[in-house]
Amino acid sequence: MRAMGRRTLRTAPPAAYDRTWAGEARSAVGCAAVLLGLLLLIDTGAGTLTPWRAALWAGLAVLLLLVLWPARVSAAPGLLVARGPLRTRTVRTDRLVSVRWSDGVAQRLVLRDAEGARAELDPRILVTNPPLWRVLDEDARTSVRRGTLRCGETALRQISARVDREMVRGVFRASGLN
Repeated sequence: MRAMGRRTLRTAPPAAYDRTWAGEARSAVGCAAVLLGLLLLIDTGAGTLTPWRAALWAGLAVLLLLVLWPARVSAAPGLLVARGPLRTRTVRTDRLVSVRWSDGVAQRLVLRDAEGARAELDPRILVTNPPLWRVLDEDARTSVRRGTLRCGETALRQISARVDREMVRGVFRASGLN
């Protein structure tokens, strides 16, 4: 499909999505609201609250909200979409060329496709949402069969093991065997 000279992807409705997103978004809003409330309370108690300082504290709370706001991850066959507060990243999961862990304080899984698109997501999203993992895993296997996935089979095996462990723990908890 062409629209105004640019190639556009037609996306199917998501087959799976992050079911924990709403709770994480509420937590981010709560943290920002608590910070704003505490800063305003302290400033009021000290008698130094002015409209400019209130605006500064509100800006700081908004900045914290942007930092804490979780990406909303959804997947359909062949496509993974991570919507953040400022940008949306779309990766063709049936054309992956690399899957790797990023180094840093927060553990991130970095997916890169043959078109050069890149998305980062918290691997806990995949662990806590097995349907999302199944869609990604099936597409990653397609990439392996096609020969496009050059780097990342180890990372995928590690996540698969984590998902399996969590599913077994969930079964044990549900049956009262933990």
